Amino acid sequence: MSLQLVPTSLADPIGPALLLLGGMFALIALAQMLIPYGLPVALETTKQAAAPALEEARKNNWTMAVAIVDTAGNLVYFEKMDGTQTAIDKARSAALFKRPTKAFQDTLAAGGEGLRVLGLQGAVPVEGGVPLVMDGKFVGAIGVSGGTSPQDSQCAKAGVDAVK
Repeated sequence: MSLQLVPTSLADPIGPALLLLGGMFALIALAQMLIPYGLPVALETTKQAAAPALEEARKNNWTMAVAIVDTAGNLVYFEKMDGTQTAIDKARSAALFKRPTKAFQDTLAAGGEGLRVLGLQGAVPVEGGVPLVMDGKFVGAIGVSGGTSPQDSQCAKAGVDAVK
C-alpha cells in the first residue's frame, strides 16, 4: 500500500480558503512576534487602563471585571463589579500569546484545522483579552469579562486606548 498526495483543486473552495486563512493567521502571528518586549506594566499604568474600561461598562450598564497582567501573564491589577466573574484568563491568554483573544475566537469559528486552538494550553478563544503595547513595546495585557464578546472587547479597547 502506498500513500499518494492529492493536490487540492482550485475548484474546491475549502482548500484555497484554508490556505488563505492559514496565511492570514501566520502574518498576524509574525506581526505579534515582532513587537519587542518592554518593561512590565507598572501598577499605576494598570489603574489608568482599568478605569476607562470599567467606565465604558458603566456607561452601557454592563457588569464587568477587568484584569491586567504583565508580559509573563502574572496578575498586576484586578477589579470587578459586583455580580460578575473574573477576567484573568483572558488577560493571561493575550499576554502569553501576544495577540488578542479574538484571534483565537475567529480561528475556532472557522472550524476545520482551526479547532486545534482547543489544544493550546492557556488560549482563551473568547474576545476580550488584548495586549498592551506602549511606546511600541509589549508590556502586558488587559482582559475584560462579563458581557458579550463584543462588549468585553469594547471595554478592553477603552482601557488599551487610555495607555497607548
